[in-house]
Amino acid sequence: MAQTTVGIRTVLVVGGSAGSLDPVLQIVGALPADTDAAIVIVVHRKAGSDSILSNLLAAKTSLPVKEVEDKDPVLTGHIFLAPPDYHLLFENRNYFALDASEKINYSRPSIDVTFESAAAAFGSTVVGVLLSGANADGAEGLAAIRNAGGLTLVQDPATAEVYYMPQQAILLGAAGQVVHKDQLPARLAALLRRQP
Repeated sequence: MAQTTVGIRTVLVVGGSAGSLDPVLQIVGALPADTDAAIVIVVHRKAGSDSILSNLLAAKTSLPVKEVEDKDPVLTGHIFLAPPDYHLLFENRNYFALDASEKINYSRPSIDVTFESAAAAFGSTVVGVLLSGANADGAEGLAAIRNAGGLTLVQDPATAEVYYMPQQAILLGAAGQVVHKDQLPARLAALLRRQP
C-alpha cells in the first residue's frame, strides 16, 4: 500500500534528454514492486506532447505511473512524470508544484529545477540520476543533490547516445558514481528495494 512521504527514506529523481528514452525504460522496468521510494522522471518534451511516454512507462512496470498535476501528493511506490512545458518542483515533502516560469537551459521542464527542489525538500534521502542529453541541464541540480548528502549517479558518457549532459555533470563534480547504461537498472533496483 502506497503511503505519503511521512517517513519516506528515498526519492529517486531521474533526468534525461536526447537519447535517454531507452535507459529510462530499462530503469523503470527494473524497479522493485515493493519499493518505499517515490520515483520522479523529468525528460525534455515538447509542449503539447501526448501521453505516449506515460503509456510506455506503464507498460514496463507494475507501479502506478502518473503525469503530475499541480498539488498532487508525493506518494511512495509511484512513478511521477514531469508534464511537458512545466517545471516540476516539490512544494514540500508531501506535495508537488508546477511552474510555468521561463525555460532554464532552453528547457521546461528543467531537470535542474526538479533536482534542486528535491535536494531542498529531501536532503540526503535523494537519489539523483542523470542520463543522456544534449545540453547542460541537470548538472547543477545533481551537484545540489550531492551537496545535500544525496547519492548521485551519472550514465557513463561512453554509453550515452548523446554524451554532453552526463559529461557536464562529471566535469562539475556532481557525479558520485559513473555507471554503464546497462548496469544502472540493477544498481537502482538494489538501492530502492524495501529493506526488512
